[in-house]
Parts: sequence; structure tokens; C-alpha cells
Amino acid sequence: MMLPEHKAALNWHNANKDNRQRISLDDQELEQIGRKLTEALNRRTIVTVRLYDEKEQLQVVGMVDRISQQRRQFMVNGDWYPLADIEGVDDVE
Repeated sequence: MMLPEHKAALNWHNANKDNRQRISLDDQELEQIGRKLTEALNRRTIVTVRLYDEKEQLQVVGMVDRISQQRRQFMVNGDWYPLADIEGVDDVE
């Protein structure tokens, strides 16, 4: 027999055990990501942006349309994404 609190904790643990952990980027990596996004915006080149998600690693491929420092977001192909969720930016060959 289990207490309701223990059962709830066990259910929460089982539901969240496969969640990904957010990676922490150092200042140099953040600067490099910002530079690549700005360069892709200015040159109108296609990039792959790796984004954080709890369940899987997301990738957005396309041209950077806008970067909003006030909103702390960037736009690719008409959709807004948080800058804080970026794990990496790669050029598309």
C-alpha cells in the first residue's frame, strides 16, 4: 500500500525521467551564436538552428527574417522562437 503523496511523486518521476536537460552555454558560445544569426540575417543565408525542447532536440532550417532583442526572440520562415532556447547554429551547405 502506498500513500497518495508517494504515488503522485512516483508518477511525476516516471513521466519526467526521459526529459532532456537544458545545456548551459558559456559567453563565447553565446557570442558565436549571436554572430552567426546576425550574419545569416544580413546575408540572407539558410541556417540550421538547434533548439531546446524537454522531449527532443528540435531543428529549425531556413532564413532568419528578424531578430528582436527587446522580445528576446528571432524569426525564421515567419515563426518566432525564443533566443534562450538556442543550443547551436550551423550553416547549411
